[in-house]
Amino acid sequence: MSAFIIRRLLQAVLVMAVMSGLVFVGLYVVGDPVSMMASAEATEQDRAEIRASFGLDKPLWQQYGIFMSHALRLDFGKSFLTGQSAMGLILERMPATLELALVSMGLSVLVGIPLGIWAGLRPQALSTRGIMAGSVLGFSLPNFWVGLMLIMVFAVQLGWLPASGRGATVHLGPLDLSVLTLDGWSRLLLPAVTIALAKTALIIRVTRAATREALPMDYIKFARAKGLGWGRILRVHLLKNIMVPIVTVGGLEFGQVVAFAVVTETIFAWPGMGKLLLDSIITLDRPVVVAYLILIVFFLVMLNLVVDVLYSVLDPRVRLQGAKA
Repeated sequence: MSAFIIRRLLQAVLVMAVMSGLVFVGLYVVGDPVSMMASAEATEQDRAEIRASFGLDKPLWQQYGIFMSHALRLDFGKSFLTGQSAMGLILERMPATLELALVSMGLSVLVGIPLGIWAGLRPQALSTRGIMAGSVLGFSLPNFWVGLMLIMVFAVQLGWLPASGRGATVHLGPLDLSVLTLDGWSRLLLPAVTIALAKTALIIRVTRAATREALPMDYIKFARAKGLGWGRILRVHLLKNIMVPIVTVGGLEFGQVVAFAVVTETIFAWPGMGKLLLDSIITLDRPVVVAYLILIVFFLVMLNLVVDVLYSVLDPRVRLQGAKA
């Protein structure tokens, strides 16, 4: 296991090195941020001074060298617009995005796994057909439309929930959390449900498929032959063996929510990293965009490592295969 983790960490270093080059080149050859920072009355000399102050007058390879030397110290430069640390701006917004992702995926797991198991155990039941039809609908509806409809119904017409913002937060160590306040939950619920709808549909289908695949297995038949109740069979035998595909999908989807919750955060004015990324792209705030992408790549690589380690906990055969490899 130690050798496996070390090998994956070395792979992560290689991935980070390649991605840093691709991200840097892809962003620094697009557009001119000076046009966004300089006023319309600025002279060419003023523009040249702004370009020099941010190091944009240097050759691209030299800019990349400076960028990498700073990145190794976790310094991705300062925002072109605010002058604040780019990484500081992202870390300031990260708790809001992680909070939204954790709540939405938590809702998806709590609803999706029981419904998926039910659908797998009773494939011909009318309720199963309704569950699977609902999962198809959850896949088909785009997030922005779902978010707008939820705002229209629950915020505008019924007035039950607020439509935007994060609400009151509680300072817990270095984090500001809104899940610890009632106002925070009232503002978190709509964006979390918007994301959870599609994720629940996916988990339902994965859980159903895994359940249908596990039911004919010998260990299930043996457990039934021993006279064990279905409750014990589900808890001890079935659930543990279907968790590998669920953990795979859940881990990937959690990473996707953290990295690409831009649309939902924009619709609900949720002050997370996605909204910051969109604003930075529009204003060509390159340091913030680069810092965000590098951080997300690192997060996804580490998330994949955690998922792989969970495999070995859920299925010891994974450890044996890793040792042989």
